Amino acid sequence: MMDIDPAPQPRRRKTRIALLLALSSALAAGPVSLALAQGAPEGSAPESAAPTQQQPLPSFAPEVDKVLPAVVNISVVEKSDAAPVADEEDAAPDDQQLPGFPGGTPFDDMLRHFFEQQPGRMAPGPRPQVMALGSGFIIDPAGYVVTNNHVVGDAAKVTVVFQDGSEHRAKIVGKDAKTDLALLKIDAPKPLPYVQWGDSGKERIGDWVLAVGNPFGLGGTVTKGIISAKSRSLDSSSYVDYLQIDAAVNRGNSGGPTFDLDGHVVGINTAIYSPNGGNVGIAFDIPSDTAKAVIDQIKAKGHVDRGYLGVEIQQVTPDLAAAIGIDKDGPQGALVASVKSGGPAAKAGVEVGDVIRQVNGQSIDKTRDLPRLIAETSAGTTVRLTVLRHGKPVELEATVGHLDEAKVASADRRDEDGTDHATLGMRLTSLNSALRSRLHLGRDTKGAVITHVENGSAADSVGLEGGDVIERVDGQSVKGPEDAKALLAEAEKTPKKPILLLIDRHGAESFIAMSQTPDGTPDAG
Repeated sequence: MMDIDPAPQPRRRKTRIALLLALSSALAAGPVSLALAQGAPEGSAPESAAPTQQQPLPSFAPEVDKVLPAVVNISVVEKSDAAPVADEEDAAPDDQQLPGFPGGTPFDDMLRHFFEQQPGRMAPGPRPQVMALGSGFIIDPAGYVVTNNHVVGDAAKVTVVFQDGSEHRAKIVGKDAKTDLALLKIDAPKPLPYVQWGDSGKERIGDWVLAVGNPFGLGGTVTKGIISAKSRSLDSSSYVDYLQIDAAVNRGNSGGPTFDLDGHVVGINTAIYSPNGGNVGIAFDIPSDTAKAVIDQIKAKGHVDRGYLGVEIQQVTPDLAAAIGIDKDGPQGALVASVKSGGPAAKAGVEVGDVIRQVNGQSIDKTRDLPRLIAETSAGTTVRLTVLRHGKPVELEATVGHLDEAKVASADRRDEDGTDHATLGMRLTSLNSALRSRLHLGRDTKGAVITHVENGSAADSVGLEGGDVIERVDGQSVKGPEDAKALLAEAEKTPKKPILLLIDRHGAESFIAMSQTPDGTPDAG
């Protein structure tokens, strides 16, 4: 499970936010009547002469009886060279490397990885084997079992344990780290009980669900709850819009199914929000619509093929929307910050500064919608792109490439903002070979290099810093510092309009919208 720590812990020296990958079975929920009568205070008169009648809560047993035989426990033995991890009692001090993560990563102060294991502390020194427990469910009577990728990990041995205690050695058919899914196969002497996929897209916030899993290695456990929210993002570059549920999910539930009231799988338990690794009523599921598409590919080919467009994109903030002339009250779409030379987008005519609003008529409401839609499109497929260019719609056709050719379109590739203005507290210089090497810039990068930003200036307020390269000002290419100064001076003639800059920071490009008003403090773009 993933565990996000919202409050300081008494046994730790400072607050940690931990996304705990949880090994679990499933959450199941059923219809529950909330018509519980409340008694009036002693001595008070009833509001009505009619007696209040309490309705009995319905039993979830029929749904549970139907799905429980297809939910399994997963036991994993990691390879001997796998990195050892500690349980929560052995959590690393704040100044030490977190178990399960390499040192020096952005996750050091944010993530703590708990790979589920048998109770007991881990002795110092290397361990030949690491035991882990999780959950899964059978989707095919021939013995195909779905679980999380992080459950099986770098496994040397995977065992599927049925509700009756029988064990079956499993082989890994395939895994997909981007969606955290894995497909296992066991040899079944006879057809096995199985469950069917539901339609997560039809689930509504407030609908009841049931989760069945293997919390803390206790075996088949059923919990109930509702869908609390939809389209949750745990990672800005994620290919998954998670369902949020409030059914009790704990360590060991990862990979387990979440059922609707018809006994169909609508989600797969993957992460929780928690201060200590236990249930606090916030859990995240991979929706069945996403899971089914991925599992079908793994079953057919052993891996997942993803489409590739060849653009780097960023969120359209209200300031950026105003700068490029689109509705700032409801900015939608993905702003193209970079187009890979020779890629599908470049061949289709996509330009830096375009805002991609639709793919095959499907709206890009959030920036992360674009990488997900393109990733789900088979290589070689022609898609229609509707883009806004200088405020006007343009229709383009692109032939989707294969992800292995290059990186797929990534959402929110950078959150930093940089804005450039010769009179806004910056000093500029020309690019040369020494600066290119120092700033990790390609030979084709052109523009003006910021050498100094004054504290409290307009440039400083939007996060510009020394080493940023201004490549464009309001859509116009910048060849050098004099070019930048002239374009910025021209932009200053319309002080109410934000200045749109394209900035290159150590090889990563992003747009910045900088307000020219003294009190204007634009959001990071």
